Amino acid sequence: MSDENKHTSNESDEETNQNKEEEHHPGRQFYIPSQIVKDFGEKGKDHLKKPFRAQLLLALTAGSFMTFGAAFSILLAIGVEAKGLYYLLSGMGFAAGYAMVFISGSVLFTEINVLLPTYLFNVTGLMQKPILKFWASAYIGNILGALFVAVLIQLSGSLSTPFYTELSVYLEHKMKFMDHGVKGWFEVLVSGILANWLIGMAAFLTTAARDITGKILGTALPVILFVAGNFQHSAANMGYFSLGVLSKSEYTWYEFILFNLIPASIGNIIGGAILVSLLFSYAYKEDIQSALSLKK
Repeated sequence: MSDENKHTSNESDEETNQNKEEEHHPGRQFYIPSQIVKDFGEKGKDHLKKPFRAQLLLALTAGSFMTFGAAFSILLAIGVEAKGLYYLLSGMGFAAGYAMVFISGSVLFTEINVLLPTYLFNVTGLMQKPILKFWASAYIGNILGALFVAVLIQLSGSLSTPFYTELSVYLEHKMKFMDHGVKGWFEVLVSGILANWLIGMAAFLTTAARDITGKILGTALPVILFVAGNFQHSAANMGYFSLGVLSKSEYTWYEFILFNLIPASIGNIIGGAILVSLLFSYAYKEDIQSALSLKK
């Protein structure tokens, strides 16, 4: 046999062996952690590069989904006495809002607390004006979007008295820290750290999935956990509080902001930026820098 034929035969054998190996080792149905973290950095960069109008509109959309999720969580839990089932249904309801956020590419403050730092930890000039402007627009946009949907729900007259009765229970559960004074303020902050840690992992699992079913399931599990644990998630609370402000709630809007949203937001930034973004950024530093085409 000539050398050329031998070479051709060897290539054919290698291709056959590769095909057999692929048959025994099918492609994974999820992305590995280093790929997920690289995607976080790329998403953070993409969000930052969007024009301001797009950032604000996507933030408004995300805030709107939070109120839809809050309303759905309450509707599913009305009349449920068993606590385990109550938490499960309530969490599943709110997961619907998060699924719409993650899959639509909307800008949610607590997701940005994970995506943007993953990019920022690998570049210089962390606190430049456009970055702070984007973070602020995400937060304000989420609040305005949440209020917008709450107003529409109120004007529609679609929800009955049992809904608002259950809403008052939710609000009391979230505002119980106010009775603890200064200690309660810091309890909300720590609770916010836990909440955004879980939401960061929801983004992690959602990004890992390669199909729509996996993304919804990956979103639902951490969301159900933070709802059941009453961990204070500022974006989620925007939905509940927007509905509460427009109903006959015993709490005022400034109490919602001062005694919950502010400490929860601070905790959310810490939980998302440090316990998810910084932790995984450091663990997969080389992969992120390669993906973002950055060199120190």
